[in-house]
Amino acid sequence: MKVWRKLSGERLQRSLFEEVEDVLKNEIRFHRLKVCIGSDSQVKGEITEFATAVVFLREGKGGFIFLNKYRTNQKFSLKERMIREVSDSIEAAYLLCPLFDKYHVEMEVHADINTDPQFRSNIALKEAMGYILGMGYTFKAKPEAFASTYCANKVVK
Repeated sequence: MKVWRKLSGERLQRSLFEEVEDVLKNEIRFHRLKVCIGSDSQVKGEITEFATAVVFLREGKGGFIFLNKYRTNQKFSLKERMIREVSDSIEAAYLLCPLFDKYHVEMEVHADINTDPQFRSNIALKEAMGYILGMGYTFKAKPEAFASTYCANKVVK
């Protein structure tokens, strides 16, 4: 079971689905919302840490984040690790998509993958884009993928 938290570290008291539904019910009364979901990872010796961020943006009024983090001893090639990040983001998006549809909230899935072929992460760009777009979600990669590149990155840094 994944443990979701606020940026402050406070643990969510209920399931991610229930918490997000409450957020959407309350926030859409006052703000136009957009949600961006992204994941990042960091290899630390024998351990790989993964983090996923669900970022709620209030148009012109800032935002807030729900996060989860986990560790594994599993070894990954760079491409496998990039696809695992995308898979974690898709998992969260798939869970929450019915809520975004119900409350008419725009959602994007962000991949911590560079569009510039000079960068190593570019090795997984085609597969990641196909995976995200194939699920019917809006795809963003670096440099536009702030949910993964900045938000999830803060947790695994």
